[in-house]
Amino acid sequence: MPKMKTHSGAKKRVKVTGSGKYIRRQSGAGHYKLAKGKTTFRRRKGDVEMAPSDVKIMKKMGI
Repeated sequence: MPKMKTHSGAKKRVKVTGSGKYIRRQSGAGHYKLAKGKTTFRRRKGDVEMAPSDVKIMKKMGI
């Protein structure tokens, strides 16, 4: 049986650190910026660790 391919949409959005943590970008910082305010964007800067329930899904996708 052939190997399972990695989900190509997910591999562009998720990184795995050396210690095995899954890192993702925060949502809501892409567009409609005028409606949100500066504190919102300061909060959403940088990457965050993925929730354990989502990590389970990522592992199924082959990441």
